[in-house]
Amino acid sequence: MFAEFLLLLKARGLAVTLTEWLTLQQGLREGLHQQSLTGFYHLARAVLVKSEKDFDLFDLCFSEFFRGIEETDPAFTEELLSWLDKPELEPSWLLPETGELTPEARAKVRKDLEDRLAEQDAEHNRGRIWIGTQGYSAFGNNGHAANGIRVGGEGIHRRAFQVAGERTYRDFRRDRVLDNRQFQLAFRALRQFSSQIDGAEPEFDALETVNATAKKAGQLTIRYQNPRRNSIKLLLLMDSGGSMEPHARLCTQLFRAAKGATHFKELKIYYFHNCPGKYLNTTPTLAGDSNVSTDWILNNYRRDYRVVFVGDAMMEWEDLYSRVRDRATGKDLPSGMEWLTRFQRTYPHTVWLNPVLSPPSNPYWGATYRQISALIDMYPLTVEGLHQALKQLLVRR
Repeated sequence: MFAEFLLLLKARGLAVTLTEWLTLQQGLREGLHQQSLTGFYHLARAVLVKSEKDFDLFDLCFSEFFRGIEETDPAFTEELLSWLDKPELEPSWLLPETGELTPEARAKVRKDLEDRLAEQDAEHNRGRIWIGTQGYSAFGNNGHAANGIRVGGEGIHRRAFQVAGERTYRDFRRDRVLDNRQFQLAFRALRQFSSQIDGAEPEFDALETVNATAKKAGQLTIRYQNPRRNSIKLLLLMDSGGSMEPHARLCTQLFRAAKGATHFKELKIYYFHNCPGKYLNTTPTLAGDSNVSTDWILNNYRRDYRVVFVGDAMMEWEDLYSRVRDRATGKDLPSGMEWLTRFQRTYPHTVWLNPVLSPPSNPYWGATYRQISALIDMYPLTVEGLHQALKQLLVRR
């Protein structure tokens, strides 16, 4: 049964064994799929997929094979998506107040979307009912409505509670960290910077002893090494609040992994909003009593610190380039870009981790993203991105 589906999975690179396929057939005979396409999807994924990073590949294969079969999710035609593709429209920034929707209210919104899909036969923009853009409808993109469903386009205000057609497991393909353990494993790469202590009493090196003995056909050859010590000093600077709210859980995992790592001689963590300014904060709430002078940090933490910024790099243009008058001195403070430049010049090993996986095509948000990435090496806040960023920190300068 579904032999063509098995062949498609294997052709797309999913390693499905014959034993797993027979197990799926047994599950079908016993009715574990509950006589529905959705049930078959969950059963097949549970049996055939071994790792979360392959969920997205499985979803793509499943959609390709069962295309045209009616499902519970609404179908979005190419014509409808073309109606919603309006990159030339300027976003509006008037946002309504919003609260969290109840599960019942969300279900009603989804039902309303299905009704609109069944009835809508033309493009609609700046309206209140139909699926479109720049309006007050709960369906579409680049509009004023809060707690709706985004269809097509990019997130502007980030108020939608659901993105229609979103590939839920896309980020598991080494594109997003799954748990603290993934972060901790990546941090272990910094062991390479542990320095040898000259003049200390050497200690037995088990691995090199085994290797040397094997190379001499079993003749015991003892090897020693100087003891190691942690020498990495890490300065972790994290954007907090605003557009970073959707990424709070991911950043919390990074924070916990960094705090729990044993590979740092020193670890200092500070917070900022959008861009570093006159002060950094010791708490993510950015409370006034937790302020620490940025000048003090730059002057007291030596250049041997490795600096990691964490943020989406998307902010108002003024946050990056405008100067603010210091009430205490009457002088203009450096702009956000000037503070970043000072960090980059003070600390040769500086990287930026970004939870947004690619530069926004929207010109408003994309401008600051591109400016910062041109100054500081930027990597996605993912398993692979973190490995690449730490590798860059290990480059000797």
